[in-house]
This record gives sequence, structure tokens and C-alpha cells, in this order.
Amino acid sequence: MTVLNEGRHPGEFLMSEAQGQRSRGNITVASGAGVIVPGTVLGKVTASGEYLASSNTAEDGSEAAVAVALYGCDATAATADIAAIVRDAEINGSVLTYHADRNEVSEKTAANTQLEAAGIIVR
Repeated sequence: MTVLNEGRHPGEFLMSEAQGQRSRGNITVASGAGVIVPGTVLGKVTASGEYLASSNTAEDGSEAAVAVALYGCDATAATADIAAIVRDAEINGSVLTYHADRNEVSEKTAANTQLEAAGIIVR
């Protein structure tokens, strides 16, 4: 029997957002970021304004979690424009995707605290 694995759905993590889609913003995922799935915690590169999965080891600004990808994309070879949650929202933390180097509970909690500073509350 064939086993099928269902991936993340766009907005699956979203519990509530501000009226009129005020919580959303159009962002550019940096080339080389790889595959971004819906619900990926993102950081913003200071120099370019583009986004990457927020990493503990980054030193380009993207180490601070500031957004969550609403849709997925493949930014392996080129930049990709997607919508993201960037403010005034509540999200379900159990369905978020973090950079691979954020594998400890304390590291995920730190990212969630950074999101809270951006107005994104992780429940």
C-alpha cells in the first residue's frame, strides 16, 4: 500500500489576525534559502531586506525572528515573493517550522519571544 504524506497547508498555523488582512505583508525570500514551507519562522537580512529561515548562527539580521511564511516557495536558485504574517496575529506554535539549528526548546522559545516583539503571539 502506498503511503502519502500531507505537507503543511498555507495559513494552517494562523489562529487569528487583524481585520482587513493587516497582519499580512508581501516579502521576498532570498535566493539560496531553499524550500520554505508554510509556517516557517523567518528573519530579515538587514542589508537586502530579504528573508531567510531565522537561524541562531546568522549574523546578518536574520537571526531575529520577525515573520512567519504564510505560503511556501522554492528559493533555491532565485528569490521568491510570498505573503507572510508580519504583525498583529496569533499563531499555533505546534505547527511552526524552525531552522534546523533551532532544535532545542529554549531556542524555539527565544524565537517565539522575538516574534512577540513583532506583534506575533505564539500560542
